Amino acid sequence: MQSETQTKDSISFEDFKAQVLGDYRIAVTSRECSLLGRREVLTGKAKFGIFGDGKEVPQLAMAKAFKNGDFRSGYYRDQTFMMAINELNIEQFFAGLYADSNIENEPMSAGRQMGGHFSTHSLNEDGSWKNLIQQKNSSADISPTAGQMPRLLGLAQASKIYRNVEGIDADKFSKDGNEVAWGTIGNASTSEGHFWETLNAAGVLQVPMVLSVWDDEYGISVHARHQTTKENISEIVKGFQRDEDNKGYEIIKVNGWDYVALVEAYEKAATIARKDHSPVLIHVKELTQPQGHSTSGSHERYKSEQRLNWEREYDCNVKFREWIISNDFATDEDLENLEKEIKKEVREGKRKAWENYSNPMKEKQKELIKLLAEISKSSQKKNEIVSLAKDLKGIKEPLKKDVFSTARKSLRFLVQDEPSLKQELLDWINTYEDQAKDDYSSHLYIENQADIEEVKPQYAEEAQEVDGRIILRDNFDHIFGNKPETLIFGEDSGEIGDVNQGLEGLQKKYGKLRVADVGIREATILGQGIGMSMRGLRPIAEIQYLDYLMYALQGISDDLSTLQYRTKGKQKAPLIIRTRGHRLEGIWHSGSQMGGILNLVRGIYVLVPRNMTKAAGFYNTLLEQDTPALLVECLNGYRLKEKMPENLAEIRTPIGKVETVKEGKDITLVSYGSTLRIVEQTARELEDFGINAEVIDVQSLLPFDLNHDIVKSVEKTNRLLVIDEDVPGGASAFILDKVLNEQNAYRFLDSKPDTLTAKEHRPAYGTDGDYFSKPSSDDIFEKIYSIFHEVNPEKYPKLR
Repeated sequence: MQSETQTKDSISFEDFKAQVLGDYRIAVTSRECSLLGRREVLTGKAKFGIFGDGKEVPQLAMAKAFKNGDFRSGYYRDQTFMMAINELNIEQFFAGLYADSNIENEPMSAGRQMGGHFSTHSLNEDGSWKNLIQQKNSSADISPTAGQMPRLLGLAQASKIYRNVEGIDADKFSKDGNEVAWGTIGNASTSEGHFWETLNAAGVLQVPMVLSVWDDEYGISVHARHQTTKENISEIVKGFQRDEDNKGYEIIKVNGWDYVALVEAYEKAATIARKDHSPVLIHVKELTQPQGHSTSGSHERYKSEQRLNWEREYDCNVKFREWIISNDFATDEDLENLEKEIKKEVREGKRKAWENYSNPMKEKQKELIKLLAEISKSSQKKNEIVSLAKDLKGIKEPLKKDVFSTARKSLRFLVQDEPSLKQELLDWINTYEDQAKDDYSSHLYIENQADIEEVKPQYAEEAQEVDGRIILRDNFDHIFGNKPETLIFGEDSGEIGDVNQGLEGLQKKYGKLRVADVGIREATILGQGIGMSMRGLRPIAEIQYLDYLMYALQGISDDLSTLQYRTKGKQKAPLIIRTRGHRLEGIWHSGSQMGGILNLVRGIYVLVPRNMTKAAGFYNTLLEQDTPALLVECLNGYRLKEKMPENLAEIRTPIGKVETVKEGKDITLVSYGSTLRIVEQTARELEDFGINAEVIDVQSLLPFDLNHDIVKSVEKTNRLLVIDEDVPGGASAFILDKVLNEQNAYRFLDSKPDTLTAKEHRPAYGTDGDYFSKPSSDDIFEKIYSIFHEVNPEKYPKLR
């Protein structure tokens, strides 16, 4: 169903006619899918539906200007566009609606996202990159409104980098930076902050981005008068319009039902973006939403009869049909015949998709019923098992849940039977569960990724002691000098070399595109990194302080950390997020909200090195892997002295491995980051009181202690204390849960496992605020002493 880019002037009338009718076929096919899709939801075969009806013709126009190598970052109504670029067919559309977990049937997300969320495959089966310039690309959609906007910026910026930075191997990713990033968004979602932040950033950066606003005057049931000043997005962004003296946007307004004007608008936008690397905003007005927002309700409840009549008259497919007839491309009878043919095709595609989805479950249903019939013959609970099998057999359209639940319930009735009797059922359940794990729990992280062996720092006899920032700076110098695809950007990262001088002098050496200053806009700093890493670059996005990560947290949580999962390993964004935190004084710069972060960003690594040598090793390791990561440098460590390693560029800090920094026999103390240094100091003080503590540096919170070394320590010491500067129930609770419930350390404990955290508030300003808010060496000493007082009150009399 490819919609090719050709103009009436360059081809014959017959060829142009064929192109127009081909476009109409796609538009009608898409509409019929929407109509039938809604019915599938209402009959219960699908859970929810959100469709692209009413947006067909502008999406056809966009598809005509969309070239191989281009990327889309879109809105979950772009089904017609995906059909027009040959990346979505009828069966796949319905497979998405049914949440088919077979990625061959449902290539967009293998059923992990609701229908209407689209993507293409950027990776081969082994995780290596496909040739992205030989295909049309769509970054994987997300539901949060305007959440696709920051990523769009990075997808566009990648073209600028490829065009202007020498030495990058761009064979699979770019042809002279000519690729355009195409964004789509609904008019109501332009109210979101991510839209405005991206709009401004793209204007500043001047990147090849075409942003389409689909305007149907509503956001669910809320009219534009409640959404947008002047009810008109193109009107209120006039100040972004470029002119002879100022760079900015080209702003184009076009009616969404005007096929010819739309094709011309998109051709113009593509030319400007590709040639000038200037962003374009296309305001597509007078669109409709024939079935309302979604299957959750009816738009007749909130639209007037006058509006509904207008929508019927100005439906883009209706207008397209009228235009075709008036220009003698086809008669009414011709189009009626075509429409009947398409209806049959859609119904047949829907039938095949349902069969592909349901037949494997029906086979499993039959398989289990047969197994239960055999088992029941020898079971003491024959009647109960037969009853379960009968209930399962009565389900006409079984779900995997129905089959699996029946098997598990049957197992309960076999517990008093001979073990051999239940083994076959147990084997069946385990096999089924393994498949379910692949269907629903795989690819949260990069799988089958080679483990990077640790390379420890080596020191000369007379190794110089330098500020920690120097170690970082020199390591970044090695990275940028040897990996032209790497770049770093953030607030104050460029000209002054970051606020702590870890990038000192590197902009001058590597240029303003590779070591760049950006504005105060964390959401799009993250988006720049996501988009560029999806196109083969290795960006390091710098968020100045850990507290500022809050501004970017939605994108990390909803987009970056779910990308591998929601595409079942078909897209990746190996972005490194660099930030700094821990122990800075004050409410807004305390850098300790790790518990909240940990529970929102599963899918990326969270690394917490205790010094800059460890941090440098993490950067080196990450650049050999493909999983995105957040790396938190110790804010108070940049001026602390560290020995300069001889093998700085070769250091590799292992991910998911803890380090025992002090051996002991009486208690295991677990911490990380800046607090780890305080724990070490306190452990030395405890020795004067006869307490020999073992100190373990977590180093990596996600993933956590893959070798289960902490439980080995607890087995030796029989006591455990986790010390953390986060609030109670935060990262310390996360660590304790891992050690007790995953590593089963409770087996070796002689004392209650405990945590020592900051107070529930963030620290007040000043050194005293820090002392009375976060764990101090006095707090740690007294906590540990109290543990030993309980063990031996005579040897350790009560302290306070």
